Amino acid sequence: MNPRERRAARHQPPNPEAEAGPRPRRRKAPITVEQVVDTALGVIVTEGYEALTMRRLAGALDTGPASLYAHVVNKADLDELLIGRLCAELVLPEPDPAAWRDQIRGVCTQIRDQYLKYPGISRAALAMAPSDLETVRLTEGMLAVLLAGGVAPQAAAWAIDALLLYVAAYCLEVSIARRRSAHDDVAWVLDRDELRRRFTALPAETFPHTTRHATELTAGEGHDRFDFTLALMIDGLAHH
Repeated sequence: MNPRERRAARHQPPNPEAEAGPRPRRRKAPITVEQVVDTALGVIVTEGYEALTMRRLAGALDTGPASLYAHVVNKADLDELLIGRLCAELVLPEPDPAAWRDQIRGVCTQIRDQYLKYPGISRAALAMAPSDLETVRLTEGMLAVLLAGGVAPQAAAWAIDALLLYVAAYCLEVSIARRRSAHDDVAWVLDRDELRRRFTALPAETFPHTTRHATELTAGEGHDRFDFTLALMIDGLAHH
């Protein structure tokens, strides 16, 4: 099976008859796709997504790049597998027209929490076509919720794209900020009190609104800003 066929095969539903057939003999401890994904996630947890390369992954699996490419076509293929694994752990609700806002917000929150477990992994979701069956399951579930809430199909389709893009971007920014905060020489840049002091120290005649509303500009605990933006996006769908 060539790389293109192997990658496409992962996007097809399982075939019980094919799985029941005889399997070729393999070496004693073969590397599996599941093991590749598990190891890749482990590298991300300890070193961050940016550290994950095919060479680094092969080293973590104690194998050569050639052996790795027998299971994963390329980095883009690996990204699909990683995001697919995270999507597989999401619990999608049974659409309820009376609670669609809370339901879609809950799905987005689950995605956020999954991404934040693995620093920077949401970068893998950007510009990714939803071809993996688990990512399609996610968009199918989100579409069902929005349609049940009376959102027009086109608006629902674009809203899913916008929501997933926002969640991925938000998580990526949080991961970058956390990594920078780990270094003492840049931690002060991200300190809220320091940022507020810098805003209020600006010349008021040039920056009247920034100096006056420095507190509002730097406000927010935990995921307050995430919740605000998500509510803004979801509530806007009621008009479509």
